[in-house]
Amino acid sequence: MKSKITALAITLNEEENVKQYVESLSFADEIIFVDSNSSDKTVEIAQSLGVKVIQRDFDNFSNQRNFAINQAKNDWIVFFDLDEIVTPELNTEIVSVTSSNSDCVAYYVKRNFHFMGKRIKFGGWQSDKAIRVFNKKHCKYNGLVHETVVANGKVGYLKERVNHFSYRSFDNYNDKLNLYSKLQAESLYVKNKRPNAYHFFIRPKYRFVWQYFYRLGFMDGKEGFILAYVHAFSVFKRYLQLWMMYRKID
Repeated sequence: MKSKITALAITLNEEENVKQYVESLSFADEIIFVDSNSSDKTVEIAQSLGVKVIQRDFDNFSNQRNFAINQAKNDWIVFFDLDEIVTPELNTEIVSVTSSNSDCVAYYVKRNFHFMGKRIKFGGWQSDKAIRVFNKKHCKYNGLVHETVVANGKVGYLKERVNHFSYRSFDNYNDKLNLYSKLQAESLYVKNKRPNAYHFFIRPKYRFVWQYFYRLGFMDGKEGFILAYVHAFSVFKRYLQLWMMYRKID
């Protein structure tokens, strides 16, 4: 017997992705968006496709996601981002594992990362994965920025992959990194962490070397270099924003 599934998402100005995203989740018995006051047509399009939309002011990613989980009628949750597209093969596998007698309470899904129109295969992205399918009775989100699912039980792996199209435009991708840097800086500020020369000069350089050389990002060509560079700069910006917080500079 097929288990009932709730598909959840947190949204902000995702009008370009809503239709394709909802269509890729046709197997779900319920779809809920927790929206952070989008100024585009995200809500209008979602509601026209039968999605339940709940407005909530954004404070951090974990709180937003955990709030969404509490709105779900069903125990089995799929929680993909709007820039992740579920393939028909993954669709079938999700229905199969959630309806099985497996003792897993959550499942990792590997992601095919696409950047500037190219599938990125190196730079650390080759092992990119996240828990996207789980039973809400045993799982919750933790972490303010790169939030992760904490599972109280066995976690399995799905064979099929989800396609991750994080890149919409360079400015849009850079804005995402800026948001992550800001939230990470705020988290460090609360913990009373103070930046020093190591954070400004060594940490960004290490990030670039790790991603571009150690994880073979150079094999993805110019896209690999751009990714390593912007992610290294986002590390620098994290500590710059933290430094500015201590000096009360906007």
